[in-house]
Amino acid sequence: MSFLLADRDPILSLILNLCARWLPLPLLLCALLITPGPPALATTEEAVLAGGCFWCLEHDLETVPGVIDVESGYSGGESTRPTYAEVSGGGTGHQESVRVRFDNTRLSYPALLRIYWRNIDPFNPKGQFCDKGDSYRAVIFPDGPDKQLQARESLEAAARELETSLSSIQVELRPFSRFWTAEPYHQNYASRNGAKYRFYRFSCGRDRRLEEIWGTRAREGGAWESS
Repeated sequence: MSFLLADRDPILSLILNLCARWLPLPLLLCALLITPGPPALATTEEAVLAGGCFWCLEHDLETVPGVIDVESGYSGGESTRPTYAEVSGGGTGHQESVRVRFDNTRLSYPALLRIYWRNIDPFNPKGQFCDKGDSYRAVIFPDGPDKQLQARESLEAAARELETSLSSIQVELRPFSRFWTAEPYHQNYASRNGAKYRFYRFSCGRDRRLEEIWGTRAREGGAWESS
């Protein structure tokens, strides 16, 4: 019996060898068939995206099927541990961003990018909607060459769908470097401050502008349409 146990975990081998003295043969054979399966493949990926107010982008992406969670924060700048006051004041180089954790067996990175595009104004070089300034500009932060290629392909697809030139698209593709989590009071702001959030979003004209740009495809994640 020992040759059957040679390749097993040492502790499991010891247990089964001891049990072999006491268990009936059929039961022992069943025990020998119970072997640990292969380790589960990692299915969680992350994407960092900037699209204006992180309260809104967090709210828009957290209910997408396949998304595990969305966190508000800052990315793109050089300073360490930036605060909201520093970023919104300008000069740090950071943009208000979100870090999206998603299950890649249910949602691919390109599919997530389609939803991102249809939740931003790609024509605004100075910010997003009513929020102006460098910290509110739209940026995709791809991590690695594969995602950089997919991000570039998504930009080209967005331009085709909008029937516009690439030069008119004001969304920057910038390699990911670091994401800094925003202060706790910014996390899940929409769900914790429903009335204030809805008033801000309406006053900022975010949804009106999205529908002007994307029409019926605003906020949706369906396949790209070639116009």
